[in-house]
Amino acid sequence: MAGPVPALDDRAAACADHLRAADSVLLASHIDADGLTSAAIAATALERAGIPFEVVFKKQLDPTEIASIAAREYDTVLFTDFGSGQLDAISEHEAAGDFIPVIADHHQPADADTAFHLNPLLEGIDGASELSGAGASYVLARALEPADADNRDLAALAIVGAVGDMQAVEGELVGTNEKIVEEGVAAGVVTEGTDLSLYGKQTRPLPKLLEYASEIGIPGISNDEAGSIKFLDGLGLDLKDNGEWRRWVDLTDDERQTVASSLVQRAVKRGVPADKIDGLVGTTYTLTAEPEGTELRDASEFSTLLNATARYERADVGLAVCLGDREAGLERARRLLQNHRRNLSEGLEWVKEQGVTREDNLQWFDAGDAVRETIVGIVAGMAVGVDGVDPDVPIIAFARKNDEETKVSARGTGRLVGKGLDLSVVMGEASAAVDGGGGGHNVAAGATIPAGREQEFIEHADGIVGEQLG
Repeated sequence: MAGPVPALDDRAAACADHLRAADSVLLASHIDADGLTSAAIAATALERAGIPFEVVFKKQLDPTEIASIAAREYDTVLFTDFGSGQLDAISEHEAAGDFIPVIADHHQPADADTAFHLNPLLEGIDGASELSGAGASYVLARALEPADADNRDLAALAIVGAVGDMQAVEGELVGTNEKIVEEGVAAGVVTEGTDLSLYGKQTRPLPKLLEYASEIGIPGISNDEAGSIKFLDGLGLDLKDNGEWRRWVDLTDDERQTVASSLVQRAVKRGVPADKIDGLVGTTYTLTAEPEGTELRDASEFSTLLNATARYERADVGLAVCLGDREAGLERARRLLQNHRRNLSEGLEWVKEQGVTREDNLQWFDAGDAVRETIVGIVAGMAVGVDGVDPDVPIIAFARKNDEETKVSARGTGRLVGKGLDLSVVMGEASAAVDGGGGGHNVAAGATIPAGREQEFIEHADGIVGEQLG
């Protein structure tokens, strides 16, 4: 049976054949939204195929964690959303007979090889923008599909993973990701449409929807609660229900058109750049099986809910939600999301107050213990475009991981990537120069370095970015 990505059919088939022959499988996955959806897709596919398995999550996959996986004494280990970049260390355990690895990943592979390796980069497909870890797991799930099951329903989770991994190029999934969208639409689990591209259309009251639209940056509305309310009050629409502000999802088509048109007009009048105005409207991915007005209905909000679980050491909660828990698991995830939003807001305020340091080719801040190391990358991405943070320059953020180590996160933009930026290379080379390790994608990457060597790291990173961007 042909999968959604024909170039990966042979690799997916080989991986699936090995998994079917295994007595049991240890499924190891990363903890972000892409990792959680990857694990949920793989777990569902294994269960439907009748393959016994156990799930473990890892914040990072280093030699110590790989050794702990080997100590579980499973003959087969399925790695999802990581493993390719650590294949050199994994292959040592394979050679020692500790386990046989099966890898479904999209990160840059290390200079090693294994028989069961499913990665788009090995077939010339961009793993940063065309297929996520969840997408690779979905390709594997389709290859594992038994005669009495249709795994195309898992396309919904693959889309959530891709969106959560920032693969929506200019607001739209492209390339092989779009093939998965097509399968999700055909299976009736996803609809693709065009709508306002602001985060929170399902759950946020209208003033909050506009106030927090910092990625657009409309003067007098973005980051301005009073301004957002004044704007909405001036539209001549009844946007409240029993005194409470309605949400975007509650509006009629005509009301949405009025609000969107007025937003565009305000943006033009206030001199917002054309590319930002174009970004007001984009492609949306709706999960049709989920109730309207919930975080699970919209792929972007679903991915944020998942990030709010594993980044606070509750990957089990995120996995439960992905697997269908709409009671205790979802309630716990919502409480974690409230805490996550509060921490992000406080982190962003810290950046606004402290500012960033500008180098020749990048900008950076060191949050120390003020921002959790598991969310400092998200805060860095949110900070792009606020006063004093240049949206046209890569941003690097530091946060304390422990007494010996510092977490580094880097964020860029699609436009900078188009000019040659590759943060995966920047993080990898700059961290290696200070006895650390890192990697990721061209638009977003991370590293761990020894505490106290941050300035040295910045000097290396600034030089590499300068070479990439000319």
